[in-house]
Amino acid sequence: MSTERDAVVVCAGVSGLATVHELRKRGVDAVCFEASDEPGGVVRTVREDGRVLELGPQRLRLTPPVEELVDELGLRGEMREGDDDLPLYVYHDGGLCVAPLSFREAVTTDLLSWRSKARVLAEPLNGPPRGGESVADFLARKFGEEAARRFFGPLYGGLYGTPVDEMPAEHSVARALENAGVRRSVLFWVVKKLLRGRDTPPVFTFDDGLGRLTEALYDANADRVCLGEEVETIRTEKDGYGVVTEEATTHAEEVVVTTPAPAAADLLEDITPSSEVLRRLTYNPIGVVHLVSDFDGDGIGVLVPDYEEVRVSGLTWNAPFLGRDGVFTCYLDPASLPWMEGASDDELATVAAEEFRRITGSGAEPVRVHRWNPGMPAYDATWDALDGLELPDSVHLCTNYVERAGVTGRLGHSRQVASRIADEDGD
Repeated sequence: MSTERDAVVVCAGVSGLATVHELRKRGVDAVCFEASDEPGGVVRTVREDGRVLELGPQRLRLTPPVEELVDELGLRGEMREGDDDLPLYVYHDGGLCVAPLSFREAVTTDLLSWRSKARVLAEPLNGPPRGGESVADFLARKFGEEAARRFFGPLYGGLYGTPVDEMPAEHSVARALENAGVRRSVLFWVVKKLLRGRDTPPVFTFDDGLGRLTEALYDANADRVCLGEEVETIRTEKDGYGVVTEEATTHAEEVVVTTPAPAAADLLEDITPSSEVLRRLTYNPIGVVHLVSDFDGDGIGVLVPDYEEVRVSGLTWNAPFLGRDGVFTCYLDPASLPWMEGASDDELATVAAEEFRRITGSGAEPVRVHRWNPGMPAYDATWDALDGLELPDSVHLCTNYVERAGVTGRLGHSRQVASRIADEDGD
């Protein structure tokens, strides 16, 4: 069989689904192929004994792109806001210290010494990331050694499971600051937002979990999404590309690849030899262990700095923060647990329960273990390889390893890609 489309999207994770959705809004005839029988990718929710468990992201912020999509999909009535007034903790010196996420917390927290707090105020005197600087060096230069090691490093590196001394600033924090519009000073940027009256968007989830977002995206575009159809290869043709599955070859002028880097390298090898560089990118496997506990502390969760001899990288307290009865989520990665990849699920569950008790003082029962491999992009020195990637203008990567990670970043990137394709198609 052979069909014609304006564009083909490969993989129906949140990036792929959002791209198809945005293309459809712009009148572009697009189709998406997904190898598995379920859409959604890493945004996935399951139920265990009636409890809602998030295998990927635990919550979202209601940023403008997210809010617009929620309303388009008619999901407003299913939202539940998280209690954003609760503290985030850092496990330090055997106890829980409040993370300085507000002015009041910055003054009162015992995580940082008064000397360190004063040093943070000198941040505007230090410039943006420098060439060749690591994230660890950048944070220490901007905020001081103590604040960088105890708070900013765990906060940033914990997102990706990568030690910040292994992350070049140019591949991660520099891009994040640029996207946020931060030119020199983070503190000045925060103050400007406060003076302009811009409130931080609330944290939220859905009653049935974040999987409702990708489920609704799929339902709205089901006639454009082919589940259980793996793309075997993408080949160059005279007037575009042939996207080959077991069922058919789809001819299109534009192709959007949203897979992890190794899969993208395989798909694009007939289009450009430079796709080989994508195989060099490092991903960090992530272990997610859901626990049930009667721990009654209030908080968002806990960051664990790498200097603490704790075998997990952090916790999300879903119970008090998101109203998930008794549910807590524990994260493991090779930086916190070097033997993680060779461990059994039972061993990961045991480690998570033991470290939960160490951190909170309360017992917990593991109810589910999930592994993401590949997990999060490491944004380490292997990202230098992307400098050698050359793609035709009509082949697009809409992925978290070339732009911002996180659902909000994925929605914004998919909108950019769809706009470029729609403009080219109109020409």
